[in-house]
Amino acid sequence: VLDSQYGMYVWPCAVVLAQYLWAHRRSLPGKRVLEIGAGVSLPGVVAARCGAQVILSDSEELPQCLQSCRSSCLMNRLPHVPVLGLTWGRVSPELLSLAPIDIILGSDVFFDPKDFEDILTTIYFLLEKNPHAQFWTTYQVRSADWSIEALLHKWNLKSIHVPLHSFGADKEHLASSSMPGRHTIEMMIISLAQSEGT
Repeated sequence: VLDSQYGMYVWPCAVVLAQYLWAHRRSLPGKRVLEIGAGVSLPGVVAARCGAQVILSDSEELPQCLQSCRSSCLMNRLPHVPVLGLTWGRVSPELLSLAPIDIILGSDVFFDPKDFEDILTTIYFLLEKNPHAQFWTTYQVRSADWSIEALLHKWNLKSIHVPLHSFGADKEHLASSSMPGRHTIEMMIISLAQSEGT
């Protein structure tokens, strides 16, 4: 569906994150993966096709995005992948009842600065419940003024930068696609920061 509104379009960041998953496909079988803000779900679909136990999620307020997740699963012969409505920054029964997870995926979720804290609040909640989990995320550099560093510190999270060349994603074309094109995409892995004394 060529609709550039949020979760109805494959954004360049999704292709880069899918490339990272493909590069690490041998570590994925049996891993429990949650994709947030999944939209058309390219990274989650790749993870599932590589053997991970995947749950897809998008905002409970965006039923068309949740339907897009379901459609992607059906088109990729993944009819049993669960799709949940999870809204960033909101503690819901669905969030509270999530099974343990190893990896959280998010491509281009850092799109609108007004959502940054809600996203990191949700990530912090998930990482507190799953202290060894990691959040694998790609984002497009849209403004030099946008940063999540202060919010990472506030929520006791740390990030490491993952160079795109380390997984073959530093090209204008990936997987026979014209994406990511000339967009500046970055990747980082976010995890809980060590608390003092541990």
